[in-house]
Amino acid sequence: MPADSPPSGAPTGLRALIEDFLQERFDAKAEKLPPDDPKHDELVAQFKFDTWINDAARRVGQLQVVTHSLKPIHPDAKGTNLYAPPESLPAHPAVGSHLLPTNFLGDVVGNAAALDVYKFLKLEHQGKSLLERVLENDAELAAALSDDAEQAHAWMQAFAAITEPRGEEASHTRAKQVYWLVGEDSVDNGDYHLLAPLYATSLSHSIFLAINEDRFGEAAKAARKARREKEFSEAGYHDYPNLAVQKLGGTKPQNISQLNSERGGNNYLLASLPPSWVSRDISPIYGIGSVFDRFQGIRSVKRAVNHLKWFLNSDPSPTVHTRQRREDINASLIDELIQFSARIQSLPSGWTASEKCNLPAEETYWLDPGRAETDEAFREARESTNWESEIRQRFANWLNHALVRKLPLGDTEHRHWSRELGRDATYQRWLERDRRWMESLDRELDDWQGGLGHE
Repeated sequence: MPADSPPSGAPTGLRALIEDFLQERFDAKAEKLPPDDPKHDELVAQFKFDTWINDAARRVGQLQVVTHSLKPIHPDAKGTNLYAPPESLPAHPAVGSHLLPTNFLGDVVGNAAALDVYKFLKLEHQGKSLLERVLENDAELAAALSDDAEQAHAWMQAFAAITEPRGEEASHTRAKQVYWLVGEDSVDNGDYHLLAPLYATSLSHSIFLAINEDRFGEAAKAARKARREKEFSEAGYHDYPNLAVQKLGGTKPQNISQLNSERGGNNYLLASLPPSWVSRDISPIYGIGSVFDRFQGIRSVKRAVNHLKWFLNSDPSPTVHTRQRREDINASLIDELIQFSARIQSLPSGWTASEKCNLPAEETYWLDPGRAETDEAFREARESTNWESEIRQRFANWLNHALVRKLPLGDTEHRHWSRELGRDATYQRWLERDRRWMESLDRELDDWQGGLGHE
């Protein structure tokens, strides 16, 4: 792309920064065209400095830089978005956007086809973005854009409007609204303000990046590895129990906002729960070779096993009623197993990494799934192992062994117990939840790694 002659008083660094940006975008588009394609000349004309800047100043009206957006509240809501930098907000003790650092990331909403204009405004020179310079009415940037002061001023005014609300302030029927009591009379309509909450998108993105660094960053992984191996680490690490992920935008996260698209639509929700008290009988399973050694000691489990022993030992006639009664007792044992495993899974994740844990690997994959979030080797082994089938086999082995003292049981019964656990509806729902959780974790890791590759 032929370079335009820069303005006579243009600062070299700023002008070169903009020209390099245009050259990169031109090269990316031109390489897709054959050398003799007539569209090549059109592309050259499109990326001439003044032409592109003038077109960008026109298209910037399709975008708005925001810190608080409406579409995360409802994707079809159309109303006011706000750009409220931290310094414009009052300080208060609660966590909020006023705590964002000066180099916070603003979000952008509007026509995705005009996002190249926002990328242009994000260009940095000497620690300041072009958008910051535009908002400050920076004389150096004006000089870099044009010798014509009036033209440069018009372009900068157009770019600065990217932070301004579009039209009059308005909410929408699909947006949320809250009546907030500001007076003392709860039955007086005049004592209420009607609030229209917006999504603090810049704050959410900052939190997302911090949590991802705490979960998947190299320093955090090294600190957790040191803890597992009982070694010293200068750095600590953070855990986020019961962390949830809210997906915004479905398959088109860019329709919500630019930052939402960069996160793959993932938005973290921190747990807002009452304290979770762990009963005294729920503790890590240390010093035994199988979880079923502890499971068989539960009073209700003993009762169900004894009932099944008595019933099978009575040599019942092979009728539908007999089969149904046997299956009911077996189902109660499966319910006990699922409730027992759920209690163990409520323990803080990572307890199976202790050298005191002698459980088989498959049982650790089952009972300590949360460890997959922070232990890469554990996660990879869990995903590559058919541990669920092994758990069914162990359940069948245990039940056969518990009954065999008085009954001649063998492979047929073993297959039956294993098959019944696999068919149980509650067990299937748990497996499906576990599968979806692992898929979500893998997507988060892929997004995280992809983000690191673009830094």
